[in-house]
Amino acid sequence: MMQNIFDNEKFFNSYKELRETDNNYNILLEQPAMKKLLPDLSNKSVLDLGCGFGINCMDFVNLGASRVTGVDISMRMLDAAYKKNSHEKITYVNMPIENLNELHEKYDIIYSSLCFHYIKDFGKLTVDISNLLNDNGVLLFSQEHPIATASISENLGYLLNSNDSAYAYSFSDYQNETEHRTEHWFVDGVVKYHRTFSTIIDKLIDSGFVIQKVVEPVPDEYALKKREG
Repeated sequence: MMQNIFDNEKFFNSYKELRETDNNYNILLEQPAMKKLLPDLSNKSVLDLGCGFGINCMDFVNLGASRVTGVDISMRMLDAAYKKNSHEKITYVNMPIENLNELHEKYDIIYSSLCFHYIKDFGKLTVDISNLLNDNGVLLFSQEHPIATASISENLGYLLNSNDSAYAYSFSDYQNETEHRTEHWFVDGVVKYHRTFSTIIDKLIDSGFVIQKVVEPVPDEYALKKREG
């Protein structure tokens, strides 16, 4: 069953509040790394998978994209996108990423920010994306690192001392890709799918991709000042 946790009112409101802060991990780590990797978007068609509030879709238009399609399973997210990030060059589509094969247009660039770990069948996803790319097209995506999704434990891999403070991290379930991970993030029951780093790389290669860059971002001085932890 496809998960649509972002249409849960409590989750949506909590997530929205988080994204509106200036010290969340998206702003401090993920987005700066992604922006450095963006190819030239001039007169390019772009597909944004898991587009959320449409912030990146609007950025793509401002960077010269000729056409942008934002796909998201959450109607709450798309309602916010329509209100805050509408543009004549942007089309928003309410559909799960698992149904990408229902799209029939081709794109020069396919982009996705932190959502692939919610997709169960990564192999099908990479094939669907490959089929939607023009010749010499580019896929740029971010996802939770496999070390963050490795543990099946309720503590998400953190080993706690008698004061309930984390002192170490366990990767004991790293090779186990058969069991999904369920955690509490604003609400109970948020499901993520773990796959090893080699599985991620191999599925991309099997689908015809040539890997040009892999980045594991670290915080710069500004990020460390904003969020010392």
